Amino acid sequence: MAVVATLLAMVVCGSVMDTAVGAVYAVGESAGWTTIGNVDYKQWAATKTFKFGDTIVFTYNKQFHNVMQVTHADYRSCNVSAPIATHSTGKDSITIKTYGHHFYLCPVPGHCQAGQKVDINVERDASTLAPSPSPSSTPTSATVNKPNSVGKATSSLISLGLATAVFVGFL
Repeated sequence: MAVVATLLAMVVCGSVMDTAVGAVYAVGESAGWTTIGNVDYKQWAATKTFKFGDTIVFTYNKQFHNVMQVTHADYRSCNVSAPIATHSTGKDSITIKTYGHHFYLCPVPGHCQAGQKVDINVERDASTLAPSPSPSSTPTSATVNKPNSVGKATSSLISLGLATAVFVGFL
């Protein structure tokens, strides 16, 4: 019985950890956050399915760029006078903790107008087991990996369901 309880605890802990970790996306892929090379950030974002808990990583030369999170109106007009947040490390990791659009741009004069801006849209997903959204996105450290194509919340539910069935079967 102790072995079954230990197994169940391990599966449950693994399931909770699995749902807490999202995919990590390198903005602009290998080009990074830049005006060189005509990176189409709108097209880049359109090919991704961002989810609650994902991390976006902006990699750039901090001598020439930085990152500002702005409102939709400021994003459209490239206005940098009232940022929501500013990031300037050269490798900024931002974990998405709210649903909806997250607008980022480079505030260096002329860069936003040249297309160095991105709209990260996080849509609600019926299979997502995320907590209620918090008021902001929080920078974190992350290692850039390719996103996992397997739905983490779904696989966690299956793991938890199987573990419960195994545990209940032994009672």
